[in-house]
Amino acid sequence: MNVDYFFLDPENQTHEFSEDAMTRLHMGRSTIALFIVSFFVMFIAFWTGVAGCWRRSPGNITATAILVLLACLLSAGAMGFWHGVEYYEKERVVGDEFYQQWNSILKDNTRISYDWSFFMAWTGVAFSLVSAILFSGAAICLRGEREREEALNMQYLMPVYPQKQQYAYAGYPTPNSYPSGPYYHGQQQQQPQYAGHYNY
Repeated sequence: MNVDYFFLDPENQTHEFSEDAMTRLHMGRSTIALFIVSFFVMFIAFWTGVAGCWRRSPGNITATAILVLLACLLSAGAMGFWHGVEYYEKERVVGDEFYQQWNSILKDNTRISYDWSFFMAWTGVAFSLVSAILFSGAAICLRGEREREEALNMQYLMPVYPQKQQYAYAGYPTPNSYPSGPYYHGQQQQQPQYAGHYNY
């Protein structure tokens, strides 16, 4: 049977729905919305994962793990809303076409079972969680590998410090008896000290 979610509802048919019927309708809409967002997030995670594996980037792999975990939570929330819809259809009065409004003969001869799509949906949620955990482990391994490579490369790098080199210049004797001899860079010349007084 076709499930009508009344997305457009030009005739305003939902105006006459009960509170339980509206709750069921909102949960059904949320199921679809969360699955769409989950697929979109997983699509982004696919490309960040490809880039992370190609570049061996721990940052990209970490982003992929976060995105896959987010997609897992969104899809799990969608399945939770689906079970909420199922509960309302079985236990609450939400419309003439659902279980609570059936006659007793129809209820007694009804068998409810779940098919492959239900199990595939929950299997997808579980594998998304496993993928997020594995991506997190891969990011930790890549980060540790990069740190070991950097530590190994540091052993071959000699520290270079600026060294003060001394340049000797020949001193020039002056008539005022300035100290003669080699003058070193950075050394301050000493002014001559004169004793006594001079008259000009």
